[in-house]
Amino acid sequence: MPDRQTPRPPTARPWWRGAIIYQIYPRSFFDSNGDGIGDLPGVIARLDHIAGLGVDAIWLSPFFTSPMKDFGYDVADYRTVDPMFGSDADADRLIEAAHARGLKVMIDMILPHCSDRHAWFQESRQSRDNPKADWFVWADPRRDGTPPTNWLSIFGGPAWTFDPRRGQYYWHCFLKEQPNLNWHNPDVVEAMLGPEGEVAFWLDRGVDGLRLDAITTLLHDAELRDNPPATRGQLIDMGGAEDNPFVRQMHLFDRDQPEILARFRTLRALSDRYGNRYTMAEIGDVDAIPVGSRYTAGEGLLHSYYMFQLTHDEIDSGFLHRVVGRTESLIGDGWTTYTLGNHDTERLVTRFGRDPNLSGDPPGLAKLMLALITSLRGGACLYQGDELGLTEADIPFEQRVDPFGIAFWPVYKGRDGCRTPMPWSAGVPHAGFTTGTPWLPVPDDHHALAVDRQNGDPESVLEATRAFLVWRKTHPALVHGDKRILATPAPVFAIERVEGDDRLLCVFNLSNRPAEASVDGSWRAIAAPGPTAGEIDGGVVRLPPFGAVFALHS
Repeated sequence: MPDRQTPRPPTARPWWRGAIIYQIYPRSFFDSNGDGIGDLPGVIARLDHIAGLGVDAIWLSPFFTSPMKDFGYDVADYRTVDPMFGSDADADRLIEAAHARGLKVMIDMILPHCSDRHAWFQESRQSRDNPKADWFVWADPRRDGTPPTNWLSIFGGPAWTFDPRRGQYYWHCFLKEQPNLNWHNPDVVEAMLGPEGEVAFWLDRGVDGLRLDAITTLLHDAELRDNPPATRGQLIDMGGAEDNPFVRQMHLFDRDQPEILARFRTLRALSDRYGNRYTMAEIGDVDAIPVGSRYTAGEGLLHSYYMFQLTHDEIDSGFLHRVVGRTESLIGDGWTTYTLGNHDTERLVTRFGRDPNLSGDPPGLAKLMLALITSLRGGACLYQGDELGLTEADIPFEQRVDPFGIAFWPVYKGRDGCRTPMPWSAGVPHAGFTTGTPWLPVPDDHHALAVDRQNGDPESVLEATRAFLVWRKTHPALVHGDKRILATPAPVFAIERVEGDDRLLCVFNLSNRPAEASVDGSWRAIAAPGPTAGEIDGGVVRLPPFGAVFALHS
């Protein structure tokens, strides 16, 4: 392991302001040893592909030691690499190799819960008076033997499991194999966020940022009050799992508790010791925009929040106006990070392509959406395969492995369809992902979208992604400038970005038909790669299907 990093003062402009972050799901990225599972040496082998996209950072989904009940989001040891992904030395080599290519490195930190195989939980469950007895959330049964509260797990059923060793229930927001830590206990705070804690361990190793998984579940109501039922207007959007009983409660006491801000200040103080590091909160299961704005408002809290509002089925111009407008009205001096998909959501071209107004041209839709999300004020996350325009895989039930999808099949098919392996080479077994049997099948239609098929093709999604992200860096207004959302009729969405003398108009046609809109001021269209270009003449913007116009103020 490298020597402890020397804390550094922050630079004038943080690297993450306007950064494009590429999410890697390691087990599906590239398999270096033929066991069918992607690994850290595989990521290292393909770093040139990522660097060539023009992104600023990589975000690695969990690679820690885990029994893999939830594919790494159940951590048994935060400080070691699971052997299926490689070695601890491979993690160091990956950080070094990414930095050598100008890429920052972010990792998933799962702070609210760990695995039931973690040594902390194994000790805690043995008795009510051992040194770690209060490191997890334990409670006695009600008088009738039922769980202490009515809280529900996202993965189905009660959020409490009975343990006969203690004669008590323990709380878990997700699987029963993912017990929640008791963040009201200062010993837990110290173990995680102290100078010798789990987070400091990885900051010492040189990671540049932390993606904070499921962070709203960090703390629970210490009084263990029941959640009230939700009315129809208060139901949570679960992105396709609306039959989940979880949506029928208002999650007032098992999410987003007031004390959480104090924990964020402790985390921020720790990260600030290391200089220009980045903390990005995943905000789910709540009204994300006001909650995320509160988590990032003012000094001493988190740097940014990552939300799911643009990962659901609706993406027309009116919806964008509401989401982006509400975000900007509440965020103040905070910062958001947009995404159109990740390892938990259906692939964007499949999801949005069901809309009759967005169907018929998946590559055109993919190019448009990439340009759109990286033109908004904030950061943006791209999920591996977005640069290829990958579609959602249709996997038979008998080949599915996601516990969420298995539990709610067939109403909700889970997350396996977006987690299938990256296709690198068309026409070879498993599209070049592995020489073995892949942990999930590679769809036949993904071969035609493989990296080697798209390399050098000026019409491909891959080349459009590369060209647009490189071009974006030449316009400071797009990277970290201010914004003004313009009033335009559907299906057109328009935003103005400003940074000093760089004043850029960005207009997008969210439809498969030609469209036009009027804009105030004098504008001169400029050549921009990516979506098919439209034109602007006398304040009238004319756009082809899935087209865009970028123009400078004149």
